[in-house]
This record gives sequence, structure tokens and C-alpha cells, in this order.
Amino acid sequence: MKKAVILLNMGGASNNDEIKMFLTNMFNDKNIISLPNPFRKLLAFIITKSRLSHAIENYSKIGGKSPILNHTQNLAKKLQEKFSDIKIEFVMRYTPPRAAEVLARLKTQKIEEIFLLPLYPQYSTTTTKSSFEDMEETLKKLNYAPKIKKIDRFYKNELFCNVILENIKKTLGKDEANQFDLIFSAHSLPQKIIDKGDTYQKEIEENVLILSDKLKKNGINFKNISIAYQSKLGPVKWLEPSLESVLLKMQNKKVIIYPLSFTLDNSETDFELSIEYKEAAKENGFLDYRVCPCPNDNDLFILALEDIIKKTL
Repeated sequence: MKKAVILLNMGGASNNDEIKMFLTNMFNDKNIISLPNPFRKLLAFIITKSRLSHAIENYSKIGGKSPILNHTQNLAKKLQEKFSDIKIEFVMRYTPPRAAEVLARLKTQKIEEIFLLPLYPQYSTTTTKSSFEDMEETLKKLNYAPKIKKIDRFYKNELFCNVILENIKKTLGKDEANQFDLIFSAHSLPQKIIDKGDTYQKEIEENVLILSDKLKKNGINFKNISIAYQSKLGPVKWLEPSLESVLLKMQNKKVIIYPLSFTLDNSETDFELSIEYKEAAKENGFLDYRVCPCPNDNDLFILALEDIIKKTL
């Protein structure tokens, strides 16, 4: 039986046209904005139009494109070296390569079993469920019915948690942990999505408990460890506390940020965390502000994904 693993992620723009594409597709996602059409489509148009020039300006500060595509390509290439008998592909939710392109190719290649692996460590309807639905809807359109296996979360995987631990240790370097606060920053969600039963916040909190315990067992004792949420959009109530509010209230002016809900660096890590919040921290008297890299194509992350795939397949 011919098999394939498809890595799933949101995607990121590689040029200005794709910035508009990303925003349009994201805000047209019923798991992001639950309004029925044509209202959702109209609202997506309005939001995209209002944010486009600002988004293009922000992207220009990180080279005009998101790094997520290159990181994903490298990740898939390294994983392919681990699985000679399984094809490794990837699909982006809102930018190329999208589901129709990749699945059509796998249908032509007569792939009979597909393993869907979202690169979101914690489950959310806005990410994991959205990506699964995109794949299911595309399979129906293509009249393609391979056997499907899914993994919907992996934040408890020990090898994955070890990757995070190592990235924190590298970012800390030779400095003493007790001189720094550690903030686990996660992409925020509207509170109403959580109130409807989305488990994302609960899983973020569980993940932080697991990692805090690992840090303690490794003798790495930060002054404080906290959770904050970034990337709020619009006037509705979002998950709290916001990263901005946590930074403003901090007495200690040395901090390390770990982007907990991301596995690959993107505009939210390279611009928002590493540029925007860094500037805000400097203005508020921070003496040291550091952002950990995401796992990206780190060899330890490859081993973690290999472990996850083998256990599932």
C-alpha cells in the first residue's frame, strides 16, 4: 500500500499578492469567522482591505515574505530522508501549496493511505479542525478516497517537549535563569471560541505545566514563568492576559519569550515577537529581551515528528 504523510499548517505570504491571499482566505474560513455567507465574505473583504497596507509594511521588515515556507520545505526534506517508503508532502491552509494541488498529485501517484499531521502542537477548531475540514472537502471534490489517519495534537510528546527545553537552554546560554522571567506566548483566540468548547487554552496551560516541570527537573529555575497571548485582532474579547499587558506589568526587566503555539517561525514570531514587542520592551526599560526560535527543521524536532509518525502509522 502506497502511503503519504501530509504536514498541515496555516501558511504565510511569499510576496505582496500572497499577503492579500492569506488575509482573504483566513477571514473567509468559517472556523475563524462563523458568520454565514454572504456576510462572512463581505466582512473578510472589509478586514482584508483595512489591514492590507499595514500587513505589507510589516512583512517588508522581515524581508517581504514569511519564513514559514522555507522552514516547511526544509522540514519535509529532512523527514523524507527518514522515510524512504513513505512520501512526505505539506499543505498550507491559506497560501500555496494548497490542498487541491497536493491531493491531486497524490491521487495521480495512486497513494492509498494518507497520514495527516497538523504542525499545531495544541488542538484548536481554528487551526487543526480547519485544516482537517479543508482536506476532507478537497478529497470529496477530487473524488479521491484514500484511507486517512490523523493526529490532532502532540504537545505531550516527550521528544517534542525536549526540543522546546533545548531551545530555551540555548537562548539562555551561559546566563543564570533566575535573572530572567520566562513567558510562554501563544497565539490568542476570541474568548467566544473557547466558550464554545475549544480546548486550545486548556492544552496551552497543560503544556506549560509539563514544560515547567521539565525545566525544574533540569535545574533551570526562572524568576517567574507565565503565559501570555499575542496577535489579538478587533474589538471583541480575546484570551488574556495579552503579551503586551504582561510586559508592561513586569518588575523584572529581563525576559525570554517562547512562542508556544508555533512550530515554525513565521511573521508572528519574526515580526511581532522579535521586532514589534522588542521595541515596546525597550521603550519600557527592559535590559534584556530574547525570543526563542521555533523548532523549525531542528534535528531534535525531526526525531520528535518521526516518533509521532511511527507511533501513529
